[in-house]
Amino acid sequence: MEKHFEGEVVGRSATLFTAAFDQSTGVGTYVAMEKFEGSLQGREGSFNFVHSATTSGSDRTAEFFTIVPSSGTGELTEISGAGGMAVDADGTHRIWFDYQVG
Repeated sequence: MEKHFEGEVVGRSATLFTAAFDQSTGVGTYVAMEKFEGSLQGREGSFNFVHSATTSGSDRTAEFFTIVPSSGTGELTEISGAGGMAVDADGTHRIWFDYQVG
């Protein structure tokens, strides 16, 4: 899957996504690995990040989100840190990064 980002994070990511999920109940767990290319608060480059969560149908628990060490390029070469994701009622995904460069 390909995602497009806008806001303080501008660019796109290629995503490897897998889940054990029951669509009829909305219960399950997913794991995703993404390669982001673009700019993060004006710094150009790329990096990988991984995230996962579990849902009982109306919540997100057991969340995990980290930037893959040594995966950055360009102005993001030494990026490290974590982040998070929220899903709006309309299905819009909002991602943020808590990161350091260098």
